[in-house]
Amino acid sequence: MRNFGKLLTILVACPGITFAADLSGIRNYKEYSPLFSSAGQPTNEQIELLKEAGFERVAYLAFSNSRGAIADEDAIVKGLGMDYIQVPVVWEAPTKSDFYAFAGAMQREPDRKTLLHCVANYRASAFAFLYRVLYQGIPLSVAKADMNSIWKPNETWRQLIFDVLEENGVSPDCEGCSWETED
Repeated sequence: MRNFGKLLTILVACPGITFAADLSGIRNYKEYSPLFSSAGQPTNEQIELLKEAGFERVAYLAFSNSRGAIADEDAIVKGLGMDYIQVPVVWEAPTKSDFYAFAGAMQREPDRKTLLHCVANYRASAFAFLYRVLYQGIPLSVAKADMNSIWKPNETWRQLIFDVLEENGVSPDCEGCSWETED
């Protein structure tokens, strides 16, 4: 109880102190940099935490009728003053056009703090991998390790990744990079 009184005194004496919102409860949340993170589907309350944590944009890579989706997520995000991007990506058939639509939206304002999400952070982590390698200059091995901490892409998603990398003149080979799938 004595420590609580000290904390209360500090908070009253220093009203400008703020505490970072705890985003660890968002499914498969992964922070890549101070400006870019990916995750699975956040709840309504977690979307409010994103605003508190300084996020300025939410990008969603699934359909609004996906399992666990928030039907009015766009309105909630916009109502909190953040930008909202949706690129509905078919899980079983992602396309290079899907990725480039996402990347194009990101490139319009690359310095906006962004959460990229889907249902489980599988689509999002694959797109984050490609975006980081192709647009942010992150070494392939680093981006691959981050993606693998969430999942190892199945054959369909691995092929998309390989196709986009090849189109951009980047080899998927790197020291320590295994592209074995979870299929």
